[in-house]
Amino acid sequence: MHYDVVIIGASMSGLAAGIRLAYYDKRVLILERHYAYGGLNSYYRMGGRDFDVGLHAVTNFCDPTDRKAPLSKLLRQLRLTRDDFDLRPQRYSQISFPVERLRFSNDFSLLEQEVARAFPREVDRFRRFVCELRDYQDTDLSKSYLSARKILESRLGDPLLIEMLLCPIMYYGSAQPNDMDFTQFVTMFKSLFLEGFGRPPDEVRRIIKTLVKKYRAVGGTIRMQTGVSRIDTCGGQVRGVTLDSGDRVTADVVFSSAGYVETMSLLHDPASQLAADETGMISFVESIAVLDTPPATLGYDVTIDFYNDARTFTYAPPIELVDSCSGVVCCPNNYQDHDHLIEGVFRVTWLANPTAWSSLCESDYRLAKDRCREQCLSLLEKYIPGGRDRVVCTDMFTPRTIQRFTGHRNGAVYGSPKKRRDGCTPIRDLYICGTDQGFLGIIGAMLSGITVANLHVLSRV
Repeated sequence: MHYDVVIIGASMSGLAAGIRLAYYDKRVLILERHYAYGGLNSYYRMGGRDFDVGLHAVTNFCDPTDRKAPLSKLLRQLRLTRDDFDLRPQRYSQISFPVERLRFSNDFSLLEQEVARAFPREVDRFRRFVCELRDYQDTDLSKSYLSARKILESRLGDPLLIEMLLCPIMYYGSAQPNDMDFTQFVTMFKSLFLEGFGRPPDEVRRIIKTLVKKYRAVGGTIRMQTGVSRIDTCGGQVRGVTLDSGDRVTADVVFSSAGYVETMSLLHDPASQLAADETGMISFVESIAVLDTPPATLGYDVTIDFYNDARTFTYAPPIELVDSCSGVVCCPNNYQDHDHLIEGVFRVTWLANPTAWSSLCESDYRLAKDRCREQCLSLLEKYIPGGRDRVVCTDMFTPRTIQRFTGHRNGAVYGSPKKRRDGCTPIRDLYICGTDQGFLGIIGAMLSGITVANLHVLSRV
């Protein structure tokens, strides 16, 4: 069968692109190799409980009256309402270093006050820098790469403040070790600090089910457990895809949310292959502990803690399997209006070495997971004394898990270090959306699909 657009991957970006295209009567087919929607942000069920994958927070939480905010733009483009996602704001989060701590919330003035308290000599520079970030056009697809670290060093004088600002922003969006593109830094600074964190009471399921329902309602077709083995081309022009079953589907345009390197590997035309290896290496291990009571009842009310045990922050694949010297601790119960959650959740995310994890035999892999689980419980005890005794269930995932269920090589959560902000590839009418297009976070992923659909298909209408 022939389609106007075939989309590889039922990710957030793939679903959003499909909805946008179907609104304009495009015949759209989404193909997903696995049984779960959502890509990097999904969920699974184990022992009668739902576990989120990826989602700590929906960034870009904004006031309903701010029509220029990314969330507001997204809802208009997909013809959804704020009630469809039902986002509830965080209580407060923090950046924790050995000698200082900065709290922040969805009210930016809290972070500004914290910087003034902890870094009084820096507060004027910080305020000028924030004004610069507010005016920076981070949605301009033509922006070239600039080192965020170098720009921070030129704007701020205290190295500790620079490290503290980079810590959460890198953890939530950098595909590059120890630095990131300044445009992406600006996007993340706005989404984390100037806008903020939200989360649906029924977690990521709410967003995914909303997107799938809307996509089907507007006439889109989706085929689960249907993998793509090859992207078919002729003379540098995309023609469709060949499925794992051997069946072929023709299309005028193909979108891929599988990642740039992964998409290029599906091209069997040698002329289309890239010489340089652009595979990402930033991956994580995440451990999840379910408690018999919410953390707040045990005295811990922080929503997300970005911690680092040294004055300098290292963001790179560790030599060992994991690096627990820094990480992200998330307690989903500690969003506002999440009192319906009877059990508590304590999630810990650490940088991981994907090569080391992939080289383990099955027995060593299980032992390594057990050691990480024990590290997680030790950290839980540090944050919530006595919390270890309240644990009723644990689970975890590694770079191997991420690669298995997303197809991202090395389990690279943020994909290739080099982004294609216009979504273009060397093949005509083959476009990238999602992680490797360069928009970040859950809202960013959906906006990526919308942007690529508008730019490369709907602009022709």
